[in-house]
Amino acid sequence: MIGVLWGAIAGYAGGRVDSVMMRIVDMLYSLPSIIFVIVLITTLEAVLKKWLATPALGKSARVLFLFIGLGAVSWLTMARIVRGQVLTLRQRAFVEASRALGAGPIHILLRHIIPNTFGIVIVYLTLTVPAIILYESFLSYLGLGIQPPMASWGSLIAEGADQMNPLRIYWWLIACPGGLLVITLLALNFLGDGLRDAWDVRGGN
Repeated sequence: MIGVLWGAIAGYAGGRVDSVMMRIVDMLYSLPSIIFVIVLITTLEAVLKKWLATPALGKSARVLFLFIGLGAVSWLTMARIVRGQVLTLRQRAFVEASRALGAGPIHILLRHIIPNTFGIVIVYLTLTVPAIILYESFLSYLGLGIQPPMASWGSLIAEGADQMNPLRIYWWLIACPGGLLVITLLALNFLGDGLRDAWDVRGGN
């Protein structure tokens, strides 16, 4: 939602507004995403611990911080893609006709331009979800994401790795969550590729 709205506003407004908004995106792009998420989660958690004394609320807040951290870096490419689409759509005849009939910028964006970007948005969304799942699993593996009693593929793999010892190897504790993680990531990537091919008019010709 943030990426779609940010890119749509920047592309439709153009000029200095577009320049300022996209420079903000460029600055956020320059930050190492995974390090930024780790710093954000640990900082917010440290601040929250000063105000909350109950550990249960702290564990629930960790999930919220995980959403905030991953959401803070996952919308940047979506904003660029939507901006590029809006730059081509804003000069179309149906937009000019709506503007000539007295429609305002908000009406044009919400009723005409953004709905025409849903195809590329859905395709990119299916390609973004695997990256977010991988980020979350990596953070949970490091102990910075989902905490017990809640479970994540990353935390399950970490628990399986802790059970490894020279006497006995509990391989299924790593193979099962790891295999399901790989299958899910592949399935979502195949879904995104299929949707992109289905909606690519030039490819169909």
